[in-house]
Amino acid sequence: MALSRREFFKQFGAPGVLGLSSTFFPAWMPKMAFAPPGSSGAHDVLVVVFLRGGMDGLNAVVPYGEGGLYYDRRPTIAIAEPGRSDYSAIDLNGFFGLHPALRPLKEIYDESMLNVIHAVGIVNGSRSHFDAMEVMERGIDNKMTPTGWITRHLTSASWQNDSPFRAIGMGAMVPSSLRGTVSALSLRSIADFHLQGREDQLTQVQRTLSGLYTLDAAGEAMAASASSVFETMSFLQELAAEGYTPDRNANYPEDEFGMGLRQIAQFIKREVGLEVACVDMGGWDTHDEQGGAEGAMASLLDNFARGLHAFYNDLHDYMGRVTVVTMSEFGRTTAENASRGTDHGRASVMFVMGAGATGGLHADWRGLHAEALDEGDLQVTMDYRDVLSEILIKRVGNPDVAQIFPDHRYTDHNLIRSV
Repeated sequence: MALSRREFFKQFGAPGVLGLSSTFFPAWMPKMAFAPPGSSGAHDVLVVVFLRGGMDGLNAVVPYGEGGLYYDRRPTIAIAEPGRSDYSAIDLNGFFGLHPALRPLKEIYDESMLNVIHAVGIVNGSRSHFDAMEVMERGIDNKMTPTGWITRHLTSASWQNDSPFRAIGMGAMVPSSLRGTVSALSLRSIADFHLQGREDQLTQVQRTLSGLYTLDAAGEAMAASASSVFETMSFLQELAAEGYTPDRNANYPEDEFGMGLRQIAQFIKREVGLEVACVDMGGWDTHDEQGGAEGAMASLLDNFARGLHAFYNDLHDYMGRVTVVTMSEFGRTTAENASRGTDHGRASVMFVMGAGATGGLHADWRGLHAEALDEGDLQVTMDYRDVLSEILIKRVGNPDVAQIFPDHRYTDHNLIRSV
């Protein structure tokens, strides 16, 4: 079936962001941004993990040193101080401890390859999931800004990709952090790239792309771009068809988060110019029956920790040039509610994993006494954009954080080692 340019983009997406229907691809597929191989090899691959729903940082990284200010507010969900049992917090520094389900991360922490950053988030943020996620992904207080912070990073970097197909979002939607004109190839999937075995439809897409390039042919530059696109498609078909065995007996969780990390590791090892990968993990909106050392949140933390631990082991020989950063739109209330859960709060926790991490726990901790709280919740004392800026400057090689986060004045907290 022949399609005109207008019909093609109406069916499959707008120029610059080529979309394929989510009916073809599973929701867990990570979003990835590529640059020409060798264009940024001196810098880290950035892996961004978004924990959607608002992770309870006070139970993930427990301020047990606060005593009754923590325990009295959480009579059924609090995590016991270290040493009480196998279900107690795992001590980090004599004041904070990891939730027992995060035990796999303690090994990485002890190797100084993991930063735990507490009381971090959006300063003066919203308690609305939608508003907070949009602000955090766009990196600007005005959530109506049309571009995401990752897009602004890619377009302001000193290395560029001149392909006319600058972003390909294979899935339900391109995340807000990648919205805009992305100066790199953004991809959603490896597995299922064959459109769930529909070779006829894949052939149709390839034929249509070929026709569009022919219609628009403008000499060698266009021919080179067309060749790059088709080589990428062929590579993805090859990658989808071959098996993958993780290194060092890494055992990824058999869930969407684990599958996404496993796929990202596969791309990193193939050294195809991956710059940024984004993967989501949902379910953190724990209003009801949150649980403490066991229960709903403990199960989420277990999968989260096992996923990062498997990724770390699988990429052990590559972690010198990979930085993983995790974030959530906000934390939870300091006090549990009548449903033995927590409601939307303020500050939460970020984790940074990789050779760039300085190790240890980092926080401008003001305490849990009433005067230190923000409308009763943990106060944000570190802007999440400071963490991202430090990573971009010191590990990713882009110092132009004033353009990436234009309404934020960056403060260096010495969280990250330079490349």
